[in-house]
Amino acid sequence: MQRFLTALIFFAATVACVANTTASAAQVYLEAMTSPEVRDAVKAGTTTIIIPIGGTEQNGPHMTLGKHNVRVRALAGRIAVELKNTLVAPTLAYVPEGSISPPAAHMKFAGTISISDETFKALLDSAARSFAQHGFTDIVFIGDHGSYQSQLAAVADSLNKRWKGSSTRAHFIADYYRTSVAPYAKILREKGLTDTQIGLHAGTADTSLMLAVDPDQVRVNRINDAAEAKHGGPANGVSGDPRAATAALGQLGVDAMVAASVSDLRKALAAKR
Repeated sequence: MQRFLTALIFFAATVACVANTTASAAQVYLEAMTSPEVRDAVKAGTTTIIIPIGGTEQNGPHMTLGKHNVRVRALAGRIAVELKNTLVAPTLAYVPEGSISPPAAHMKFAGTISISDETFKALLDSAARSFAQHGFTDIVFIGDHGSYQSQLAAVADSLNKRWKGSSTRAHFIADYYRTSVAPYAKILREKGLTDTQIGLHAGTADTSLMLAVDPDQVRVNRINDAAEAKHGGPANGVSGDPRAATAALGQLGVDAMVAASVSDLRKALAAKR
């Protein structure tokens, strides 16, 4: 009986510890906080905020349209927890995805949402200036999609010109997305995968990352249907072969992306204003 009680107490303590850790992680998300909580956090020194940028686009028959949004939100949370004194803004899910009419690129597939480059940059600019108004001094852009990386850099540069001489800065962390491409592909090659499997969109790399972050976003029963070798590739929205994807492979990429982003951002925050 004593052993049972001891085990029960240990189990309860473990559950409480996990719950506290989860609650602590949840507190980095701005949208889960009240206005007074945000105000007090800024006053207490939480003056860095990450704006995660995703996108809503097709990802073949086996992965949801919100892949980029789910992934960048989760990784931004991890980055914020490691940095400390950092919050995560709501994810921007509306991004340029190509011409709407006539449809181009991902817009050829149902469910994809596209906005103009001008609208996109205006959204980023207004969001960043809103956070600066509330006392955040370091506004960070990380983007999960490759096509708008140069626009993130351009908006950050424009904001820094506007804020010159003040204590407020904008940061574009290029290593977040960059690590998901060549460095992650290198990791997968070292695990025996080929470039054909790894792919450029919704292949093993993309699908593995999603399995590591949120497997519910992957229709495992449709992975065979998504294989490029079987269906001819771009016609079904997939470039690569996702059949070798696993959560373990994805975790390698997630860890690399978070580590590179944290390192890059720490350097940026430490640089003289």
